[in-house]
Amino acid sequence: MAIMERARQVLVGGVNSPVRALVKPYPIVVERAKGSRVWSVDGEELIDYIMGYGPLLLGHAHPDVAAAIAEQLEKGWLYASLTEAEVELAEKLVSLYKPGGMVRLVNSGTEATMTAIRLARGYTGRRYILKFDGAYHGAHDAVLVSAGSAAGHLGVPSSPGIPEECASKTLIARFNDEESVEKVFEDRGGEIAAVILEPVIANSGVIPPKKGFLDFVAKTARRHGALVIFDEVVTGFRLSLRGAQEAYGVEADIVTLGKIIGGGFPIGAVVGRREIMRHLTPEGKVFNAGTFNGHPVSVVAGLATIRIAEKINASRLASERARELEDAIHDALRRLDADYTVNRAGGMLQFFLGIEKVENADDARRADKAAYARLHEALRRRGILITPSQLEALFPSTAHTSDDSALFQEALKEAAQEVLG
Repeated sequence: MAIMERARQVLVGGVNSPVRALVKPYPIVVERAKGSRVWSVDGEELIDYIMGYGPLLLGHAHPDVAAAIAEQLEKGWLYASLTEAEVELAEKLVSLYKPGGMVRLVNSGTEATMTAIRLARGYTGRRYILKFDGAYHGAHDAVLVSAGSAAGHLGVPSSPGIPEECASKTLIARFNDEESVEKVFEDRGGEIAAVILEPVIANSGVIPPKKGFLDFVAKTARRHGALVIFDEVVTGFRLSLRGAQEAYGVEADIVTLGKIIGGGFPIGAVVGRREIMRHLTPEGKVFNAGTFNGHPVSVVAGLATIRIAEKINASRLASERARELEDAIHDALRRLDADYTVNRAGGMLQFFLGIEKVENADDARRADKAAYARLHEALRRRGILITPSQLEALFPSTAHTSDDSALFQEALKEAAQEVLG
């Protein structure tokens, strides 16, 4: 493709985010998108189950969201001053995720988790944080950390350029393993500022928590004086309109959001208890600032998305579509007598090949990623677009229909027979 040759000359790897380079046989160059579909410059029409990796809960280019954006553009698109719309969005997020709390709007999920961790350290006066192996909390130094072999589960950098001194302040536990969590807190409990976790891990495929695990983590953290941060950049609105706190009945001290609260435009949010949030500047001393914080276009897009999502109960509708896909995967793969498993949580799911159970990141790593990649390619040839990495998730939207699910099922039967039969 001529456009890809041009891209490789000026973009590192020909892309601006590494996962896009995994699409086989070559990255998709999108021309336009609408509803449940994308069209490439090559003329492909694909039913899209990536949906921007989650934020497009209403599908591509929803007309009401587009109208809100167009109206804002007529008024201007950057003021670097407070707007009524950002106050309204903050009020809505507080009502949904932390009644009585406060919000700081930022520009991405990465900024949200980075700010939440800094805030937790500033609030508690402690240095360490605890995260879980296989969870992704953005591209900043404190969380680009992998499990090490040192006593106390000290983390090690997962990317060159991250100082070991930084990584060593991040401790690693194993998701769905209570003993692992208890061990870290026994060793370092008095030094841990916060535990940060995806309530459902969404960056090692989809890995839901075992019954009672989130409650155990929260109670253990609080017993040792640490805060609980739920990273709901992916799970926000996907599990329910109030996220994992409602879905699993567990309260977090801080919730980070992104992606979906801007309807697909760049945004992030830190939502937390009032006494914690007041430690941020200008009321407190924990620094955060940004010219684009509360960007008018992202804010109005998010407000429009949330209004529609509440009106039609979008979380429930997306969950129904996800259940249809789950049934379709079972139908296609069970008949081949292949080892596999499907994990689903609300309106997000993923299937793993060559393994019968995935409860943590180690399980996910043992799945047959090469077979999944071949299946991805075979599905693309049949008009279905799923994430190119088995360690991501499928995200049906309210724009997807049962007819789309049926087309997915037929395409998967053929593709699975070709790749696995």
